[in-house]
Amino acid sequence: MNTLTDIGAIAKAVVRRNTEEVQGGGDFALFDELFADDFVDHTPQPGGTPDKAGARTLYAALRQAFPDFHADIHWQSVEGDRVTTFKTYHGTHEGVLFGLAPTGRKVQFDTVDVMRVQDGRITEHWGVAHLYSLLQQLNALPAMFPAA
Repeated sequence: MNTLTDIGAIAKAVVRRNTEEVQGGGDFALFDELFADDFVDHTPQPGGTPDKAGARTLYAALRQAFPDFHADIHWQSVEGDRVTTFKTYHGTHEGVLFGLAPTGRKVQFDTVDVMRVQDGRITEHWGVAHLYSLLQQLNALPAMFPAA
């Protein structure tokens, strides 16, 4: 392997550990190791803050709402120090989420995100989550198209 390949493999491993061990396993000690103190989220959730504390709060809220929260990573690609990941999150709605009482429903939603990894730590994030689909599965949205 050349140096760029090594850097890309390390960056992918850091992002994968975040997805599997922090988001999926609730390992918040690892969160503190993987995320840089000056982390910036360029696409924070509404009401969230664009910093490390905001990401931690979001992760904790998702784990509280979906105790079995986990992701299937479909693919990852690396360009420079940025890792793009396409994944599907899964979980059972057993806690309050966005003010919605638990429904007990099993849900899934797709996400594409980009994380910048520098010196083995996540320093930036950009992402798009299909939250509309999640809200539909929780019956939190009116039907858009009436039955024919």
